[in-house]
Amino acid sequence: MTTVSDIFSFLCGIAPLSLQTSYDNAGFLVGHGDAAVDMVLLSLDITGEVIEEAEALEAQLIVSHHPVIFHPLRSVTADGEGALVMRLVEKRLAAICMHTNLDIAEGGVNDVLIEKLGARCESALDEDGCGRIGVLPREMSMPAFLAFCKKTLGVNALRYVDAGRPVRRLAVMGGAGGDAMRESLNKGCDTYVTADIKYHQFLDAAELGLNLIDADHFCTENPVIPAVAEQLQAAFPAVRFQISQRHRQIIQSY
Repeated sequence: MTTVSDIFSFLCGIAPLSLQTSYDNAGFLVGHGDAAVDMVLLSLDITGEVIEEAEALEAQLIVSHHPVIFHPLRSVTADGEGALVMRLVEKRLAAICMHTNLDIAEGGVNDVLIEKLGARCESALDEDGCGRIGVLPREMSMPAFLAFCKKTLGVNALRYVDAGRPVRRLAVMGGAGGDAMRESLNKGCDTYVTADIKYHQFLDAAELGLNLIDADHFCTENPVIPAVAEQLQAAFPAVRFQISQRHRQIIQSY
């Protein structure tokens, strides 16, 4: 019999909680550790739709990237800030959330992202070990790389600054990584792919001569979910692991 705790222990081997940043709340956040598991749903986030999907699949556990409990909860009520937690408890669904530890870990969010974009990884981007720097096997024009990036990540639109440089030395950070923009430039990168870029960061990139691409928060992080699912399935062949079919890029472009 596989339990929630068994799966949590395995995930901690992939992405140790000791790696998470100080502001984070990764870990086993809801449920009973000794509960038996034969069906697990994986999703980038735990939303109401994802909980409904897990219930329809008769899952006992949801494994997500973003923590369902991030800021301290002052209440857990059906229509309050703890509503999702209450629904998980009511449905007897456990929740394991591997966040910045999975961003930083070898084989985690950023390793998967830079590999998906075709670059050979050389090093971490920032001092926490988050983000990655890598080199493409051959130089690409910025328009060609934009088309490749959009198709590969499945993003409906890209926001970007074309600094007029070809793409060869690439930096990436899945999710909100605008604050590491100057670090990517300081480390000799011509192009930086991340998400949630602010207006002044686009201005800075244009001024500094850095190709900057905002490829959406969901689309830059979600590639890790199939990678984690594959590892879990290999480790627990008797358990069914399903990637959410309902949770997808939430930001639309007109």
